[in-house]
Amino acid sequence: MPSLPRLAVLSRLLPLVAVTLLAGCAIAKPRTDDPLEKFNRKSYAFNMALDKAVLRPVAVGYTKITPKPVQTSVSNFFTNIKLPISIANNMLQARPSDAITDTGRFLINMTVGLAGFFDPATSMQIPLKETDFGITLARWGVPEGDFLMIPLLGPSTMRDVWQFPVDGYLFDPISYFERNHRFHYGQYYIPEVVYFIQMRAQLLDADSYLKSAYDPYAFVRDAWRQTRINKLYDGNPPADVMLQLQQGSNNQKNFDPDELLKEQQQWEQKQKQQNNSGKPTSNE
Repeated sequence: MPSLPRLAVLSRLLPLVAVTLLAGCAIAKPRTDDPLEKFNRKSYAFNMALDKAVLRPVAVGYTKITPKPVQTSVSNFFTNIKLPISIANNMLQARPSDAITDTGRFLINMTVGLAGFFDPATSMQIPLKETDFGITLARWGVPEGDFLMIPLLGPSTMRDVWQFPVDGYLFDPISYFERNHRFHYGQYYIPEVVYFIQMRAQLLDADSYLKSAYDPYAFVRDAWRQTRINKLYDGNPPADVMLQLQQGSNNQKNFDPDELLKEQQQWEQKQKQQNNSGKPTSNE
């Protein structure tokens, strides 16, 4: 098993800076298809308490003492060293061209890019085709299942949760290295610790979105759901899929986290007006 719990709550909050609920003529209420919400909210509260007490302070300290070029190099290294996860899953998804593209990126960055600390592949316009075992299962037709907020691991679903044991144990080179090397005093934890600190540092700019959301849990849940749909359809999800996801009437496909905050704030304001007046309000 992996030597360290995969605190994916860090890396999986990254999509919050890139995706959101669609904004349109109608104000769609926050999603209600969350049968495990009671458990999920408790789990979310635990994760955020851990983040506030430990992870965020460490990330802030890291950014203060680490030069930007070094942070970029560390991020490049981990992005590249984890490419075998995408390569394996692209093969499982019967996407050999994407697997070849990621293999090219991996080899170029590991050699010309000095073990992946530099990213010449991007300069060579070789795209990054990231994927995971959750997407693989989706393309195999496995149902998504309920949304699940996992302690320490963050947002997932009954389907996507399988990426942790499969990708984390079978396909992750860092996990393979840790399993096959023994060090005294736990030095083999160091790569994972550095990885999570770097990932949390990249989230610092996104913290303001959670602070501004009237319901941070719903914000994370809905944004994460849209990220997964967007990733499953290679950034171009069908309109009907997005409509079903959002329970709204909009068919845009480009997202902005500011719009998600606006959506939630509008809903909150409508609820306040309804409570004050005692009369139901209707969507425009």
